Amino acid sequence: MTEIARPPSPPRADEQEAVLAATVAARIFELRKAKSLSFDALSQKAGVAKGTLVQIEQQRGNPSISTLCRLAAALDVSVADLVAPTEATAQAVTVLGRDDARQLWTGPSGGTATLLAGTQGPDMLEIWDWVLMPGESFEAAVHGAGTRELIHVTDGTLALTVDGATHLVSAGGSAIALTDRPHAYANPGKEPLRFTMTVHEPAAE
Repeated sequence: MTEIARPPSPPRADEQEAVLAATVAARIFELRKAKSLSFDALSQKAGVAKGTLVQIEQQRGNPSISTLCRLAAALDVSVADLVAPTEATAQAVTVLGRDDARQLWTGPSGGTATLLAGTQGPDMLEIWDWVLMPGESFEAAVHGAGTRELIHVTDGTLALTVDGATHLVSAGGSAIALTDRPHAYANPGKEPLRFTMTVHEPAAE
């Protein structure tokens, strides 16, 4: 009897984290050198501690989403350029597989934030998949001027707070938010919350 080959096992979480750390370290080093930025100069421009930058380039841990956003803005690139760089292409369509997604946050109760796809360059367009378990929340970094997010909730209820005002978005509902100001996401319910989010952050003038 012919045996059916089993598909390869997906990479373990620690392997994925190691690959992500190596990718981010190499990209930040490359971009920092291309712009002739010292650790001190990039630290001041991005608002990220010099020690944190050194740790990132030495692959000693993965930076938070907030840190990635600050570094991407300071280096005039997108977050996708740092975590999953792709070569520029003139093709009308670029297809990305499941392995191209990058999980960039894990909550204390198992929630996740996964970058599914993103464009290159400072005029950033991204799509994210978020899962927040009951009671979990995430306080996001303030984005550049004019940044907007389109959010669609598929399961549960999202408590979206922008500029101190909280708005509830139920399953099947959507929201449009200006996120160049303080904002946060939370799950106030008893069931897991899942939502997709598209972010457009225009290039700084």
